[in-house]
Amino acid sequence: MLSHLSYPPKPVTNPSPFLASPLAPQGPWWPHHLPSNPQPPAELRLPGLLRPGSFVLDDLRRYSVDLRYMVFQTTGSVPISTVIISEASGSRTILHAYRNLPDVSAKDFEKVELTRFKWIHIEGRNASEQVKMLQRIEQHNARQPPESKIQVSVEVEKPREELYQLFGYGDVVFVSKDVAKHFGFRSAKEALRGLYSRVRKGATLVCAWAEEGADALGPDGRLLHSDAFPPPRVVDTLGAGDTFNAAVIFSLSQGKSMQEALRFGCQVAGKKCGLQGFDGIV
Repeated sequence: MLSHLSYPPKPVTNPSPFLASPLAPQGPWWPHHLPSNPQPPAELRLPGLLRPGSFVLDDLRRYSVDLRYMVFQTTGSVPISTVIISEASGSRTILHAYRNLPDVSAKDFEKVELTRFKWIHIEGRNASEQVKMLQRIEQHNARQPPESKIQVSVEVEKPREELYQLFGYGDVVFVSKDVAKHFGFRSAKEALRGLYSRVRKGATLVCAWAEEGADALGPDGRLLHSDAFPPPRVVDTLGAGDTFNAAVIFSLSQGKSMQEALRFGCQVAGKKCGLQGFDGIV
């Protein structure tokens, strides 16, 4: 699966590697154990921390993330997200720093060999560029037999006007609880019925609503629902939404029905909430 290609991704592991590493950025790229004024040695003149031996790249490789299409930016910093988790409730507060790393562009996406992919997921970020990427996938699919077409999903997670154009793309569209509430909806069912007119013909709209589970609405007009699967104790909710999306996509890509995919997504997201980090979910 190809997610948005910008680097680095949202935090998906315990944040301690970022907090403890001597390479945590203290400026545009500078590691804090070096003085701030002299020229760096030649082997450190690559942007950010994305150089050979970087803990960032090592961590991605440890989880077998395919890096062949990763975009190495020449400006900006490797962003840091510090996560404060409540031991009582598992809720989190995230402090972001160094958010000047450019997003991946449509020009970057042109280098991707689309025939390698069965499913491409786009998380809404720089939507004007992502629309061009989605249009390229549509053009590719128009030339392919049905069995070779790429399935596409998009996520509209943040209540930002620019992102709403993404509703019109994708076979599966994930809309977040935050966006639904921004539009004034008080439940997943209300959101799906109110927003379905924005998706393209034949698409399925999905909305997860935390402890109330998740719902989906497809072209047949039938609402599907799965209850949540809360863990015995909520430990860490960071990434539960991304985990839900990934589990739904995986299930659908294996030929499961949307009802089965919803249930699996809620099961995996619930298990994630009972674990610190992501190791051991499956």
